[in-house]
Amino acid sequence: MTIHPKLNVVPFVSVDHMLKLVLKTGIDTFLKELAAYIEEDFRRWPVFDKTPRVPAHSPEGVIELMPTSDGTLYSFKYVNGHPQNPREGRQTVTAFGVLSDLHNGYPVLLSEMTILTALRTAATSALAAKYLARPTAQTMAIIGNGAQSEFQARAFQALLGIRKLRLYDLDPAATRKCARNLEGLGFDIVPCSTVDEAVEGADIITTITADKRNATILTDNHVGPGVHINAVGGDSPGKTELSREVVLKSAIFVEFPPQTRIEGEIQQLAPDHPVTELWQVITGAAAGRASEHQITLFDSVGFAIEDFSALRYVHDKISGPALFEELDLLVDPDDPKDLYGMLVRCEQAMLPRAKAS
Repeated sequence: MTIHPKLNVVPFVSVDHMLKLVLKTGIDTFLKELAAYIEEDFRRWPVFDKTPRVPAHSPEGVIELMPTSDGTLYSFKYVNGHPQNPREGRQTVTAFGVLSDLHNGYPVLLSEMTILTALRTAATSALAAKYLARPTAQTMAIIGNGAQSEFQARAFQALLGIRKLRLYDLDPAATRKCARNLEGLGFDIVPCSTVDEAVEGADIITTITADKRNATILTDNHVGPGVHINAVGGDSPGKTELSREVVLKSAIFVEFPPQTRIEGEIQQLAPDHPVTELWQVITGAAAGRASEHQITLFDSVGFAIEDFSALRYVHDKISGPALFEELDLLVDPDDPKDLYGMLVRCEQAMLPRAKAS
């Protein structure tokens, strides 16, 4: 990748810039290209530093830091999850991230990641389903029709060709919103009034609810042979969506086991319950779906390497002032050892103006 040439300037991608970048690229193309970057980095998984994210929990939600490095670049994401925020007009999830040159420590990108996280979460879900769902999958149920639902639908359409959607949310207004936003995009959309109705005939079931609690969105009778479950909403301790019976009957695939065992659906199981890491399936080191009748579960909690991929992708995509601004973030003294001298010169420059006023 090309590092920004100005030592004291960091490209900053704001929310407005990110919207323009996504729309300039095209949502489907953005999702496909982003998934390709994620897949590329999953194929070199062993080179990355890996650690469970660092959380600060409160009764209302969580703030987390998600760091990683591939030995050349370093990234971290700051992200929160506060399910009650929408009641106050705030987003449940907000995020920003930094990509840095590991060899000199200088940031090379600062970016909003609220929109970008929604896109990378959807791209990762669809990438996993490409390896784990039945190739003949046509219908997806989306349970939980909040901020992430449309991104999931678009990613599964772009990467797997999914066209039939069955939507359900406890709040019918959320389902109407999701259906309205996806109208005219080639989907066959069925709004549903119960979970039972939503999962009827579904090849893929995506659960993406927000409540921070041990919920039971899917029970054993909801999941038939051959279904692929894309469990996205359970992503912190004490926050799950599937019954223990559903998890036990599934072949389980995860991103990073030490993190998923704390935050994912498998927090309900014994610490040594067998799981398969997704990167191993992508590289061919482990098997994915074993049969047409097997139930597969992608226990997705999100991992720092996916954010690394997303930041790397955005850095490679931005060009020109319309897609970022130059942020004066780093000091650049005449002599790198004379940081104090910058203060002196700034003071001297300000004195004539002060006298004139």
